[in-house]
Amino acid sequence: MAKIDSPLEGITVVELGHSVAAPYAGLILADLGARVIKVENPRSGDYARGWGPPFWRDTASLFHALNRGKEGVTVDFGDAQDCARLKSLIVEQADAVIQNLRPGILDKFGLTAETLRAEKPELIWCDIGAFGAKGPLANKPGYDPLAQATTGIMSVTGEGDRPPVRVGVSLVDMGSGMWAIIGLLAGLIARMNGREGRTVSTSLYETGLAWMTGPLAGFAASGEVRKPHGSGAAEIVPYQAFQASDGWLMIAAGNDNLFRKLCGALGLEALSVDPAFVTNAARVANRDRLIPQIEVAALRYSAEALGKLLDEAGVPNAPLLSVDQVAMHPQTSALEMTVRCVGDEIDLVGIPLAFDGARPRARTQAPRLGEHNAILRTQASKEAVNAK
Repeated sequence: MAKIDSPLEGITVVELGHSVAAPYAGLILADLGARVIKVENPRSGDYARGWGPPFWRDTASLFHALNRGKEGVTVDFGDAQDCARLKSLIVEQADAVIQNLRPGILDKFGLTAETLRAEKPELIWCDIGAFGAKGPLANKPGYDPLAQATTGIMSVTGEGDRPPVRVGVSLVDMGSGMWAIIGLLAGLIARMNGREGRTVSTSLYETGLAWMTGPLAGFAASGEVRKPHGSGAAEIVPYQAFQASDGWLMIAAGNDNLFRKLCGALGLEALSVDPAFVTNAARVANRDRLIPQIEVAALRYSAEALGKLLDEAGVPNAPLLSVDQVAMHPQTSALEMTVRCVGDEIDLVGIPLAFDGARPRARTQAPRLGEHNAILRTQASKEAVNAK
């Protein structure tokens, strides 16, 4: 078995985060080997602790998923001594800070990038905001669905004649956490090359705009606001889910050659030479004529039989699986994507990275509220000794 690598071993990160974006960033760092110290308020902790059911050991399963591998401390920002200990912890031990608190909260307590980097120039500070650092929405609070709504993601998701639909996972939150980590890692590399730390900024709104790269480019090129196409794509046809006799199959005939293969497999050879469908541009223009004919052909098969038929023809396809099917799928198992923490029995998803064939992962359970407050007590003791 390949040795599990921990490329960020020796790096300490303080996470002033809640909900999804900053905690997901912290989870990535913990799996990569960093020491991540999660800071929560002492009364209720991270909001995500209560986001259930389902719960696992009295805490929401989502919290466990996002916060394994971390140490947890509580800090009352209204207590000057608590703030002083946190500040001291950051200055003395942290290589980086990740925060996604509401704008202005940390300013009240002197816990800002400017203040802390003045004392520790090598510190890397990562801000994950809602709508960005400037502009008319800069002070507006935000959550993943609000970003999906305001960046247009919901407008290209679902079906054109149905009510709005959000992407069913926290795509923008988790993406913002990933962008923060990309910035943090770039900062670490720059620091290794003799440069100072830096303030890294991203936001849910900016991340949503980044995910909208394709649709926004399409609008810039054409001025056209296209309706959503359900499981399909505005620019490629056929590239969507088709119903078989007992389920659904996603078919991705992403170029003209694959379309010809699809037609051959389904006995629709005449479509492959029809000028209305020969090129992708023609198929996009004539989508409403083409798709019903493929739908009729697909219904003649079971999902499994249709999948095998298309596999033999070399047409990319995949069945639409439910959460339980994904959890138990042999491919999920083969890739060892799920993690069981030491002393726990719940399967949690690891990060989608491997180094030399081994997946880095932290195996300690998500911290109980204030579980590692001894870290701050030790910091207070050091301050008392230094004061003498």
